[in-house]
Amino acid sequence: MALDRQTAVHLAGKTMAAMEIAQLEIETDTASVPTSVNVHCAGTWTVRGVAPIEQRLVALVSTDAGEYVFDASAISALDTAGAWLLHRTIHELKQRGADVRTSGLRPEFSSLLQLIASRAEMVEPVAPVKAGLLAGIGQQAWRGLLGFSGMLAFIGESAIALLRSLVQPRRIRWRPILHNLQTAGFEALPITGLLSFLMGVVIAYQGADQLRRFGANIFIADLVGLSMLRELSPLLTAIIIAGRSGSAYAAQIGTMKISEEIDALRTIGIVPQELLVQPKIIALVIALPLLTVYADVAGVLGGMLMANSMLDISYGVFLDRLEEALSLSSFLTGVIKAPVFAVIIALVGCFQGFQVSGSADSVGRQTTVSVVQSIFLVIVADALFSIIFNWLDL
Repeated sequence: MALDRQTAVHLAGKTMAAMEIAQLEIETDTASVPTSVNVHCAGTWTVRGVAPIEQRLVALVSTDAGEYVFDASAISALDTAGAWLLHRTIHELKQRGADVRTSGLRPEFSSLLQLIASRAEMVEPVAPVKAGLLAGIGQQAWRGLLGFSGMLAFIGESAIALLRSLVQPRRIRWRPILHNLQTAGFEALPITGLLSFLMGVVIAYQGADQLRRFGANIFIADLVGLSMLRELSPLLTAIIIAGRSGSAYAAQIGTMKISEEIDALRTIGIVPQELLVQPKIIALVIALPLLTVYADVAGVLGGMLMANSMLDISYGVFLDRLEEALSLSSFLTGVIKAPVFAVIIALVGCFQGFQVSGSADSVGRQTTVSVVQSIFLVIVADALFSIIFNWLDL
């Protein structure tokens, strides 16, 4: 008797499970190319029950028939998911030119189907209109103007946060500053030193042959020293830091924004500029001038080695001539540029990080933009420095 009861419960469970899924039966005429298809719909057409029949409805749309009759009298439940699936099938069949009729649908189900159809017509995709040349230029200009205004607003917010920290020094976060000094300064020493050394070698190699023709070998010290200290060392160091640290700033802040850590900081009362932007700016303003001086030494050392090997100029003679050729103003004109370059790199990297939205793809895109913009603005700033120094006769 217990076995019979278990069997009955099992059969009842199978019956209930069958009733909780959508059922579909398709009947076609016997012709090789059917002209009429009868579709019997039954069961619960809900979000939990339509999965087994979705692929069958997709296959039904691909059949070639002139008439389709949907018998929906046996549908016991219908929600928006089932109504949308039914509407989509009917709509695709009508687009193919077939005659589609629906019968037996309950009044409340019919109202839901009509509502889904009306909403689908409202959101029908519109083919994008290709903008003309002038319209494209205008859109690019407007996007650039919006980006420029956003950058100005970000600079203002960062300046206010910095002034607030100067007024209240306890707000300065020394631990992030020291961490950024290590990552952006100390860890950048190997790559900066190597590239500056090689740049000195290249300058000395290119100039040695020309100077030898005029018997002006000793002026290789002037060429290497002035070019490295005044222009190449600060510019090369800034470009390295823009690609190395500026991109890291954008990626770090962008990832935090996607994971909603920025919103969490604002929720608990922490200003993101004070925690994320300000330490990076301060650390880079300290690190970049020191890296520039380090690059000066490495570049001069590379030029000195090449001058000794190609022009037989001893190290002592090279250094004596270098002392005569260089002045304090030549050294300071290169070092003064470094803090300005540091502010540009840090602000652009952090700003582009805050512009990340959507997905991880946006992080990579904004990181690339930060590097390109930083290098571009650094070169523009270097050109402006050259004009100003020319006016000041430095």
